[in-house]
Amino acid sequence: MTSLSYTPPAAGDRPAPFAIPTGLLIGDAWVDSATAARIDIINPSTGETLTAVADGGVAEGIAAVDAASAAAAGWAATPPRKRADILLACFYAMMAEQEWLAQLISLENGKALTDARGEVAYAAEFFRWYAEEAVRINGEMGIAPGGANRILVQYQPIGIALLITPWNFPAAMATRKIAPALAAGCTCILKPAEETPLTALAVAEIMRRAGVPAGVINVLNASDPGPMCSAILNDPRVRKLSFTGSTEVGRILLREAANTVVSASMELGGNAPFLVFDDADLDAAIEGAMVAKMRNAGEACTAANRFYVQREIHDRFVEKLVARMGAMTVGAGCDAATQCGAMINQASIDKIERLVADAVAKGADVRLGGKTLEREGFFYPPSVIANVQPGSDILEDEVFGPVAAIIPFDDPEDAIRLANATEYGLAAYVYSEDLKKALQIAERIECGMVAVNRGLVSDAAAPFGGMKQSGLGREGSHHGLIEYCEIKYIAVSW
Repeated sequence: MTSLSYTPPAAGDRPAPFAIPTGLLIGDAWVDSATAARIDIINPSTGETLTAVADGGVAEGIAAVDAASAAAAGWAATPPRKRADILLACFYAMMAEQEWLAQLISLENGKALTDARGEVAYAAEFFRWYAEEAVRINGEMGIAPGGANRILVQYQPIGIALLITPWNFPAAMATRKIAPALAAGCTCILKPAEETPLTALAVAEIMRRAGVPAGVINVLNASDPGPMCSAILNDPRVRKLSFTGSTEVGRILLREAANTVVSASMELGGNAPFLVFDDADLDAAIEGAMVAKMRNAGEACTAANRFYVQREIHDRFVEKLVARMGAMTVGAGCDAATQCGAMINQASIDKIERLVADAVAKGADVRLGGKTLEREGFFYPPSVIANVQPGSDILEDEVFGPVAAIIPFDDPEDAIRLANATEYGLAAYVYSEDLKKALQIAERIECGMVAVNRGLVSDAAAPFGGMKQSGLGREGSHHGLIEYCEIKYIAVSW
């Protein structure tokens, strides 16, 4: 395809609000790349090509920096209330197209439509939250302890931001970065994942129509993003990097950012433990497990990967989880009946198969699923593996799929030790009816986020981020706004 737009199917009886641009957004225009190269976008539910988008390179990257630079002074000087009004307009515009955007996400990502609708609502909420926060970037004033001068502290926009997002939440990961950047007064360049750029392109066009000025948001697709991102990060006008993706790629980007000492926020890999103690409400724990494990078919950095269940309730937990996961309907993302959608590509299937095979070879029991579905598209069934043995790769590597690995434990100290026995520290889940014990355990788990007696941890108003090799900095909440600010101290005497 050489068309510079794509019109997906209508959402129900409502036609698409506009044809999605498939070019690169640089300044005030959607353009093709200099080479006219294109990236095919595949529907994971069928394996078929949906359309193709422009494939940018170094030249387009620098052009986007030029556009962001030209818009930077004007956007930084825009009154906070005006920036807030524009962000709020983006919120309402996204929610007006919730069903259409959800269909689009399901098409290019493969996730169940129910999950996609939830993602759109979550993504739009960042615009509303940061519309409220944009007018609350308050400075500070104090008197130096020695009394010689006043201490004034200002929060100023950090500058042009490069935002790199993954394929698993193509709307939410974009808005979680764009909204605080714009609220702080920064201009930005968004580089969405090459597997799922259509959602980001649609969101960018919605933002343009909602009043975001030219150059404030730029969008670049790239099949080989390394050279382009390197050129952008080594441009001295670029002062911020925000990346969500694997720890391996994060390390590479941190090395690039070090060249010009660019401020970096990194949301990296996870390996979330899910701890269930014998005094837990078992039914509530199962409901939480379904959310923590099966939201987005397990393709989430916060997904529960390792289930540690106290031995007294282990067998009942396994039985109930097998029943619940086994009853899920697997199908194409856009099918209204689907509860577990497709994986993103064949590489994801291959990784899941490898981890399951390794666990079984080391003594684990497959209680449900455990084999790739022979059907069109990229599908792996909801699977439960019990008695997973120490040293199994599935306990070390993020499975990123609908597989629950369950390990019994006897003593709470063992559960805490096992939960912390990883280089990752993003999210964890704790179930116990003894709130004192649950909170004491939550404090000892080496993760940036711990959900107690609930299976969902994400919230636009909460600081999202990890410890250890799961990342640096926080997104969401007021903390996420400050990531896009420079803190300036002014010494004044009067």
